[in-house]
Amino acid sequence: MLSFFRRKTSEDLSASTPSSSSASTPKKEVFPSPTLSQLGYRSADDLRETIYDFLRTIRDPEKPNTLEDLKVVYEEGIFVQEPTEGNVYVVRIEFNPTVPHCSLATLIGLCIRIKVQRNINHNLKLDIYIKKGAHSTEDEINKQINDKERIAAAMENPNLRQLVESCIKEED
Repeated sequence: MLSFFRRKTSEDLSASTPSSSSASTPKKEVFPSPTLSQLGYRSADDLRETIYDFLRTIRDPEKPNTLEDLKVVYEEGIFVQEPTEGNVYVVRIEFNPTVPHCSLATLIGLCIRIKVQRNINHNLKLDIYIKKGAHSTEDEINKQINDKERIAAAMENPNLRQLVESCIKEED
C-alpha cells in the first residue's frame, strides 16, 4: 500500500518552530453555501414567507386555535439576516405569548424551533425570542429555547415530544 504521508523524522521535529509549522499547516477550505436563489427562494422575503407558512399552522397547546389565530406568530416577527462568514443564513423569529405569564411559552418556542428545523432542509441558524416586554420571564425562556442541549433533552422526554408532535402536526 502506498502512503502519501511522509513520516517526520526527529530532525524534522526539532527543526520545526511554531511559526513555521503553522505556515505549513493547510488551511481548512470553506466552501460557500448556496445562495437563496440556488435554494429556491426569490429573496429573503420569500424565505421569510415560507417560514411563516410553516409557523402559522402550529396549534396552541391549550386552545383549539393556531398560533396565527392568536397572533402569537406574525410575519413581521421573522427576520432573515445577512449570511455569516460560512454563508449560513441567520433567521430570527420573534413570538408574542398571549399573556405576560404564559406558562407554555417555552413549549411554544420549542414547537417553533422543531417545526422550522423539520421543514427547512438547508442550513439555517435559528434564533427564537419572545417579543421584548411580552413575558415576565422572557430572558430565562429565551435562554432555554436557544440552548441546543436543553432542546435535545426536552425532545428526549416522551411526554413532551408527544405534546410537541401534536402541536406541529399538519391538519389533513
